[in-house]
Amino acid sequence: MRVAAALVFCMASLVGCANPWNTMNIPAGTSRQDVIAHAGQPIRVLPLANGGERMQYTLQPTGRYAFMVDLDATGHVMQVRQVMTPAEFNRIVPDQWTRVDVEAEFGPPALVDHVASFQGDIYTYRWYEPGQGPMFWYVYFDPQGIVRRAHPGIEHFNGPADRR
Repeated sequence: MRVAAALVFCMASLVGCANPWNTMNIPAGTSRQDVIAHAGQPIRVLPLANGGERMQYTLQPTGRYAFMVDLDATGHVMQVRQVMTPAEFNRIVPDQWTRVDVEAEFGPPALVDHVASFQGDIYTYRWYEPGQGPMFWYVYFDPQGIVRRAHPGIEHFNGPADRR
């Protein structure tokens, strides 16, 4: 029985690795048309300072991956980044970044929330930390749309509140 369970776990792990959303597998130099043929239409396209554009692909609100595909002015891929990672989130600079900056770098959030102790929107992004599990990254905006703080949190499943 343990061998069968181990085999099922291994197969599920391999299927998870094969998930096309674990990586876009789009090399630099790929044309915009080929990106769309491979990944479909992006959820949003934003202009870049170099005359190119950023194509945003995300699985938010329920998924834990988001990819930014940056194209040069000729419409060819410069880079593809999976941005739902601590290294990417830690680039957020409180008191400097704005709501526009955050959405340009990470796409739309999984959830926009509010709490009584803070005046402004709180964006929640879902991501996955290997070895830790499902996580949230919270970004707090003041009423003017300036980031005031950002931090990770654990996404708990099957806690006592879930069993009621």
